[in-house]
Amino acid sequence: MKRKDIIEFEVGKMEFGGISRSMYEDKRIKMKGGITGQRVRAVVKKSRSDSGEVKQLELVEPSPIETADVCRHFRQCGGCSILSIPYEKQLEIKKDQVLDLFDKAGLKEYEFVGINPSPSSVAYRNKMEYTFGDEYKDGPLSLGMHKVGRFIDIVTVDDCRIVDQDFKTIMTRTRDFFEEKGLPYYRSFNHQGYLRHLVVRKGENTGELMVNIVTSSQLDYNMDEYKEFLLGLDLDSELVGVLHTINDGLADAVQCDEMRILYGRDYFYEEVLGLRFKVSPFSFFQTNTKGAEALYTIARKFAGDRGHGKVVFDLYSGTGTIGQLMAKTAKKVYGIELVEEAVVAANQNAVLNNLDNCEFIAGDVAKVVSSLPEKPELIIVDPPRAGILGNGVKDIAEFGAKEIVYVSCNPRSLVENVVEFEDRGYKLDKLELMDLFPNTPHCESVVLMTRK
Repeated sequence: MKRKDIIEFEVGKMEFGGISRSMYEDKRIKMKGGITGQRVRAVVKKSRSDSGEVKQLELVEPSPIETADVCRHFRQCGGCSILSIPYEKQLEIKKDQVLDLFDKAGLKEYEFVGINPSPSSVAYRNKMEYTFGDEYKDGPLSLGMHKVGRFIDIVTVDDCRIVDQDFKTIMTRTRDFFEEKGLPYYRSFNHQGYLRHLVVRKGENTGELMVNIVTSSQLDYNMDEYKEFLLGLDLDSELVGVLHTINDGLADAVQCDEMRILYGRDYFYEEVLGLRFKVSPFSFFQTNTKGAEALYTIARKFAGDRGHGKVVFDLYSGTGTIGQLMAKTAKKVYGIELVEEAVVAANQNAVLNNLDNCEFIAGDVAKVVSSLPEKPELIIVDPPRAGILGNGVKDIAEFGAKEIVYVSCNPRSLVENVVEFEDRGYKLDKLELMDLFPNTPHCESVVLMTRK
C-alpha cells in the first residue's frame, strides 16, 4: 500500500466523532467517515510500515446496518452522516464509543447512568447557517450545505430531515428570490461577489424566528425588498427580526463588520425549564432546545442539593443557561465566558428572570477564575470542543470545590481533563450521556467528580 494507491476494503470500527478504523493487508487504516460493514473505495493519503490514512472516494456497497429512511441529499450533504442507521442503533454505537474512550484512559470505577435519546430525532435544530454558491461550475444559484469532500459546491437541502418546514421554506424561497434578482454569490477562492450566508434561528418553545442575511459590501443593494418578501411568507413561527450583516472577512464563516436591522429586533426569546432567555445573533445557544432541557436536567440532577445556599461557579457560561438554573437555589453564581456578547446577554437574561444573585464576567476562564472574590462549593464547567486548556484544570482544582459537574460536547477532551482532575485530587463518580445531535456522530456527556 503506497501513497496515492486506490484501495477497496470493508469498514471496521467506528470511533467517536466520525472516524473509522479498518484493516487492509495487515495494516491499520484510518478514514474520516465510514459505517461499519460498508465496502468502500479510497485513496491512500499516508502509508507507514504498519498503518495508513485514506480518503474515501466511493461507496461500493452499503452496510447491513443501514436500514433507516434517508433524505435525498444523503451522502451528498455532510450534515447527517449516520442518518441511514436506525436511531436506536445510533444510540448504542455512541454509547459504546464514549465508554471505550473512558476505558482506554483507565477510567473504570464510576457509575454509568446510560444514554438518553433526543426528544425528537428529526426537525430538532433551532439554528442553521446556509451558504450561497452553486452545485456545479456555472450552475444556477444554490443555497444550503457544502457537499461532502467538495468545499466549493453547495447543495440546496430542501429535503433536510433535521429542520422544520419553516427553515426549508425560508431557505428555498430566499434562493429563488436572489436568483431572480441575478445577484452574484461570494466566491471564496477570489473573494469576489455579494451573497454569502443565510442564518435562520428559532425559539422552539416561544415560536419566535430570526433571519439574518449575510453579504459582502461589494454591492449596494437595498434589502428592504427582501425584508418585505420574507414578511409575506406563510410561516408557522412568528418572524420577529430580519437582519442584514455585512461581512468582508476572508474566512468562510459568519462574522460581523456591520449589522443592520431591517425589521423588528436583533434578538429572539427562548424558554428553557421555566427561564426566559434573550438570544442575540452571534451568541451561543444549544441547537436542540428540547434536548438541551434534558441535558440541563441531568446537570441539575448531578448537582443535586450541593449548590443550595452555596457559591457556584459556572465556567464557560455562554448565555448563562446552566448558571441561572442553579441560581434559583444558590447563594451566588459567578459565570465566566470569553465571548463578550454572550456575557452581555447572560447578564440581561439574569435581569429578565429576576435573578439578583448572578454575576457574569467576560474573560478567559484560566485567567479570571483565580481573581474571583469567593471560593466555590460547586463548580459547573461547559467548555468548547477543545475542552479545558492550559492551566485551566489546575486553576479549577485548586479552588478545592467539593463537587464539579462537567458538561462536554467532546468526550475525547473530556476524558483528558477528567484524568488530570483525578491526578489533582478528584474522583469520577458518574457519567451520563445525552444525544443532542441525532443522525450525526456527536453527543453530549455529563460527569460528576467529587473531591477525594
